[in-house]
Amino acid sequence: MKIALINENSQAAKNALICDTLKKVVEPLGHEVFNYGMYSAEDKEQLTYVQIGILSAILLNSGACDLVITGCGTGEGAMLACNAFPGVLCGHVVDPTDAYQFTQVNNGNAIAMPFAKGWGWGCELNLQYVFEKLFVSEWGLGYPRERAVPEQRNKKILDEVKKVTHNDIVYILENLDRDLVKGAIAGPKFQEYFFANCKCDRIAACVKELLK
Repeated sequence: MKIALINENSQAAKNALICDTLKKVVEPLGHEVFNYGMYSAEDKEQLTYVQIGILSAILLNSGACDLVITGCGTGEGAMLACNAFPGVLCGHVVDPTDAYQFTQVNNGNAIAMPFAKGWGWGCELNLQYVFEKLFVSEWGLGYPRERAVPEQRNKKILDEVKKVTHNDIVYILENLDRDLVKGAIAGPKFQEYFFANCKCDRIAACVKELLK
């Protein structure tokens, strides 16, 4: 699994801790982590939580990643921004129970965490336990198990609803404020990671045009 880590500007100083903790958990399981930043509060490219949604949608819809791990001060803004786009199903994850139930019940492709609210003693342990619970079992098996069939059915229904209620991602990128989108993909590692992993020529062409 290719996992993209994205931090917005207010919590950029915590990127290294989050990335190191994530890699510690997932790399032994065979997953890859691509750190799209922000890398520090002083980065030239400043990502807002709205731009997190744009960047997440580009990465997930293009196949450049399979899972986005992101967040903001409370995690709420990042979650709302991600869910504003097609092809992104983002859960708000605060603790290990949230992480496990999101993978089993909702079977989404992005999580948004609070990186300021409740951040204190033991925060790195909570991060580690959250990341561990994301990968203890195959996703989408249901919780509790006797609820698996209706939960899986509802997830498929939601996926179909989102196809109707959301526009095509290329159309969205072409019609959003150009500076807003360019800011979302301006990170120093974006082009290196994205074009190496993108599986959709149409989205790649759109992004190349936006980067001009």
